[in-house]
Amino acid sequence: MVISEIQTFIPIVLKACVEASKAIMQIYETDFDPSLKTDGSPLTKADLISNSILKKALEQTGIPTIMEEIKNSSFEIRKTWETVWVVDPLDGTKEFIQKNGEFAVCIALVDQNRSILGFIASPVNQEIIFGGTNFQVTVLSFDEIDQPENWKKISPKTEVNNPLKISGSRSHHSGNDLIFNQAIREQFGEVEFQQKGSALKFFDLALGKADVYPRFAPTMEWDIAAGQAIIEALGGIVVNAETNEALTYNKESLYNPHFIVKTKALIDLMNK
Repeated sequence: MVISEIQTFIPIVLKACVEASKAIMQIYETDFDPSLKTDGSPLTKADLISNSILKKALEQTGIPTIMEEIKNSSFEIRKTWETVWVVDPLDGTKEFIQKNGEFAVCIALVDQNRSILGFIASPVNQEIIFGGTNFQVTVLSFDEIDQPENWKKISPKTEVNNPLKISGSRSHHSGNDLIFNQAIREQFGEVEFQQKGSALKFFDLALGKADVYPRFAPTMEWDIAAGQAIIEALGGIVVNAETNEALTYNKESLYNPHFIVKTKALIDLMNK
């Protein structure tokens, strides 16, 4: 896609992130009742309202969407799409239900199966991080969306944390996590573990508060696409844990392979 065209999408998406986040928080502050989807995962009114707000906003761009809370088009149709929005209207529904604040709104622009622009909003912190190919990673508060002069540009951190910080899920774990963590400990010595729900982990990775994020439990494309665009814009990688190839999107199966996220600082250290 042409950069100038993508630039016109940014204010649309930022405004949608804020509107969806505010709607999510209105429900968060009530005694809501979650339900279960057919796959056993939780669903709340906040998921559905956010989904509706984001879908309506993104329709302005004329680009189709892949979203968690809609019946997505068949692969026969989707495979003809060169460009698509990949959206999670409420990432971290389990954390939302537990009311620990660790949930997010995630929107990614995917072009030719690669995530090229990502937005992650924290409704609780009222903060958005976005960036991607040809777009420097930027952090802003909700009340600054019309004040680009106040946006904070983020550069890659040059050194890993001491001790090295491994980011992990609060709600999902597997035996492979232990194997990976032990391998990192043997290579780098002392490590520190950070548990956090949802794509908020990508805030920590982008800001240099974490160095690596392994994931050996199931995730969907809309969980990771936005984070990948942001991390890659900072020189990091999000790769298939088995093949070491970058994750791709709008696949026939919308499940991600197991993956590992590494910051640029960690990559540089490992290449020394």
